[in-house]
Order: sequence, then C-alpha cells, then structure tokens
Amino acid sequence: MAVDYTVIVVYLAGMLAMGWWGMRRAKSKSEFLVAGRRLGPAMYSGTMAAIVLGGASTIGGVGLGYQYGLSGAWMVFTIGLGLLALSVFFSARIARLKVYTVSEMLDLRYGGRAGVISGVVMWAYTLMLAVTSTIAYATIFDVLFDMNRTLAIILGGSIVVAYSTLGGMWSITITDMVQFVVKTIGVLLLLLPIAVVKAGGFSEMKAKLPTEYFDPLGIGGETIFTYVLIYTFGMLIGQDIWQRVFTARSDKTAKWGGTVAGTYCLAYALAGAVIGTAAKVLYPKLESADDAFATIVKDELPMGVRGLVLAAALAAVMSTSSGALIACATVANNDIWSRLRGVVSRKGEEHDEVKGNRVFILIMGVAVVCIAIALNDVVEALTVAYNLLVGGLLVPILGGLLWRRGTVQGALASVVVGGLAVIGLMWGYGILANEPVYYGLLSSLAAYVVVSLATKPTDAAVLAHWRERLAGRGDEAPVEAEAAAPSAAGA
Repeated sequence: MAVDYTVIVVYLAGMLAMGWWGMRRAKSKSEFLVAGRRLGPAMYSGTMAAIVLGGASTIGGVGLGYQYGLSGAWMVFTIGLGLLALSVFFSARIARLKVYTVSEMLDLRYGGRAGVISGVVMWAYTLMLAVTSTIAYATIFDVLFDMNRTLAIILGGSIVVAYSTLGGMWSITITDMVQFVVKTIGVLLLLLPIAVVKAGGFSEMKAKLPTEYFDPLGIGGETIFTYVLIYTFGMLIGQDIWQRVFTARSDKTAKWGGTVAGTYCLAYALAGAVIGTAAKVLYPKLESADDAFATIVKDELPMGVRGLVLAAALAAVMSTSSGALIACATVANNDIWSRLRGVVSRKGEEHDEVKGNRVFILIMGVAVVCIAIALNDVVEALTVAYNLLVGGLLVPILGGLLWRRGTVQGALASVVVGGLAVIGLMWGYGILANEPVYYGLLSSLAAYVVVSLATKPTDAAVLAHWRERLAGRGDEAPVEAEAAAPSAAGA
C-alpha cells in the first residue's frame, strides 16, 4: 500500500497548494465568491461536473448498481438530467443576472423582502449537503488507513475548509478541475473496464445475475419518479449549483458548458451502475451495497492504480463538500447575517468583504465538521435537506422565472407553506417516505398561485428592472438598494 499512500498524500498536498494559489487571486468579493465570473467553457464544464458528482454519485451510485443492476444508474442519471435542464433552459438568464445567491434573485424578481426566509431554507439545505459529504471521508480513510471515524472526518474536513477559506471560489475551481480529471481517469478509464474484465465480461455477468439486473426500469417507477422530483428539480434551484453558474464567463458558456457537464453525468451514472453490477458478480454476499466500491477497489486493482481510484473517490467527496461549504457560507453571510444587520453592499467595499466571507467559510466549516462527527444517519439528513429545498423553494424560484403574475406575497406563502408541509409530513409519514415531497410541492404550488392572484401584482418598475437584468443590461448594485429604488419611485 506504500505506493497507494504516496498517491493519496501527494493529492491532498496538491489541494492545499492550490488553496494557497487561489488566495493570491481572490482580491475582491466577485473573485472570492464567483471566480470573477471569468470561467471559460472547458473549466466551467469540468468544475460543474465535479460539484454535482460527489460521494453519493460515486460510492452510492456503485452501491445502487450492486443492489439493482443497470437501473441503479437512475439516481445519478436524474442529476444529469437536472443539470441539462438547468443549462438549456435557465442558465443563460441566471448568469446574466450577475447576483451571488438564489435569494438575491428572488429579491430582484419580487421587489425585496423574500431574501431572509428563503435564505434560511437554502442555508439549511447547503449545510446538510456539506455535512453528508464530509461524513463520507470516514469511509474512504477507513479503507486507506484503517482510521478512526472522527479523525477521518477531521482530517478530510480540515483540508477542504483550509483551501476553501484561503482562496474561496478560485481555490475550489482549480481543485475541482483537478478532481474532475482524477475522477475521469480513476472511475471511467480505469475502474470501469477493469471491473468488467474481472467479472468475466458482459456475457458472464448476464449469465450469473438475474434478468432484472439488466432491466432499465428494475429499480421501480415510483423510485425513479421520486429521484426526478428530488434530484432533477434540486439541480434547478440549489445555491451550490447556481453559484457555479455565476462563475461562467458568458451566458453561452453557462449554457453549452453546462450541457457538456450534464452529458458527462449521464455517462458517469451508467459507469457506476456497471461497476456495481460487476461487483455483484465478484462479491455476491456483501453486508452492505455501499461497501461494493471500496471492496472492488481494494481487492481487484493493482498497486498504484488502487491509490488513484481511491483518490478519485476522495476527489468526488471533496468537490461536493467544498462547493456546498462555500454556498452555505455565502448564504449565511450575504442572505441572512448582512440582511439582519441591515448592511448594504457597495461596489467600493468589495475588497473588504473578502475577509468577512472568508471568516464565514471558516465558521461554517468548523460547524460542518462538528455536526458530521455527531451525526450518524447520512441518508435521513440528506433527504431532509432535499425535501426542504424542493418543497419550499422550487415553486417561487421557477415561478419567478416563468410566471409574470407571481408576487412577493405568493413567494413567501409558497416557501412557508411548502416548508411546513414537508416538515409535518416527514413527521407523520417518516423522513424517508415519498409523500412529504409530493404533497409538500403541491401545497407550495397552491399557496403560490392562490396568494399571488389574491394580491396586488408586482410593481411595474420592479418587473422592468428584472427584465433589464435578465437581458444582461443591469448593473451589480446591491439587491437591497435595487429593491428600495422602485419602491421610492412608486411612492
């Protein structure tokens, strides 16, 4: 294992070095939070693919393949579909808004007052996403070094917090690009063909496994539908994903670069399912399906290659963890703390804001590591996060983009009713039940439509300014000031 250890140590050291490099570039709020909005197609595609394909997509995707066969690809497949939908239909408009958070978009569209409540919901989602990603370090470092769970979480979490705090989005972008390359080589080019060959090829796999393992819908229609609701729609509205859209150099980069990343996700989904199916042939009686990835890597890959593939798994976890962390800190600082204090961001103060955002990443990072150590059930935590995100924020966000008649009162009612419905239904049906997200989403939609129609339409000046920003003709003035201007004009 000495060679494998060397590969991993060099990889981790490289992540910290890139954090230091990023610190030298992140001199303004725009550079620190959205990489100066300067990423070209290649880097944008790689980093977008890196953030959406995390530990759940890699370790969990292989586990689903082990359990269900080729239909186990559906979870990651729906993530790819969501990214494709975001890129083709919405990303160009999102990029032209020149904002930093989803809540700022809501304030622009509805005329203010929606930011804090929506920010709290988005903060809870990004926090739990970062926590669940951080917990995954325990699995990987246990395979590598037989390390204690708490120590593994502290080690992995500390590295991510360090490079994220130092350089912000620039550090995360460069490390994610490296992680994308490592994942592509480790999972698609090495583990996939080796796993199929070790299992005797596809003909041998078909001969040894039940036919349902090769049924594209074998996982079940209801499960696929739930994946679409949670992951496909979740991709459309998550702060961690939008913050990457904001890094695009242009709206064309956001559209076509995201389309490439989404297509890559579809291939990655199929690869994980095939690897899991091969693992089922090789190890038919594993205690847990999630052990399939680590087992096949540990037992079937040659020295050195094994280290690279484990580095790929580590890369998958770190990319999602760092993306969720900076999203969580951005929302906490810009959407909650600054608004509660009544602080209005000015262009001339952007340099000073780097320090504040860096402090929030550090604080949120420490909180994420502590919660990860204390938390046991990762699946339940992630389910709560996505249920709240989709049930509370999907309707007001897409409604704002697609329906002119939506109002701020309707948006607030949608967030509150949808969020409370999801929480109540999870209490009644159970956290892992499908009903909370189904009925929560319907109640959110009903509240949005009814309250919007029952209240005064959004001010014409606010809508005019919104259309200017969607067309890319607006400035980056603070959201609070923008929201106040139309009101003053109306008065």
